[in-house]
Amino acid sequence: MRLDDLVVPDSAACTAALEVAGAYCSPALLNHSVRSYLWAAAHATANGMAFDAELLYVASLLHDIGLVPAFDSHTVPFEEAGGHVAWVFGAAAGWPEERRERVSEVIVRHMWSSVDASEDPEGHLLEYSTSLDISGRRVDSLPERLRAEVLERYPRLGLADEFASCFRDQAARKPDSSAASAVRAGIAERVAANPLGH
Repeated sequence: MRLDDLVVPDSAACTAALEVAGAYCSPALLNHSVRSYLWAAAHATANGMAFDAELLYVASLLHDIGLVPAFDSHTVPFEEAGGHVAWVFGAAAGWPEERRERVSEVIVRHMWSSVDASEDPEGHLLEYSTSLDISGRRVDSLPERLRAEVLERYPRLGLADEFASCFRDQAARKPDSSAASAVRAGIAERVAANPLGH
């Protein structure tokens, strides 16, 4: 499997999601979001999983938008804030309400410890891919050649330090959030030890 073998949707909504992420995310966070989609698509392809590529792409590109200053919420966890942004994005894209709810749900669920693939394939894939990219969880489930190709095209650019800093900030302000739980569980150390690099 090679990078060019993966399906990358190019609908108007996908193009706009990339533009939004590029406008608000740091280069490291943007590359993380793109890699998250690619790891998810690769995992789905390798395991014969059917998924909604447009929905997953938009969710991947916007899943951490709640960490950036413009959309950071002091009242809800970052994944919920990101889900709200995605819901509004979906409305602007002309998506029906059910699809807007789905993209929000997928983003919220990426912080779950696991998501049942049979009940929510896109939520499962985003949870899988983000944990792989952030902490190296199940990194050997994808071919080494593909990992190298993706990292060459979308380098990490100091993501480890930036991400750990974002989560520590979230934890300090929202001690009951999933980010705070992740900090208490040692996410900074796992990110630093990620075999994908920093």
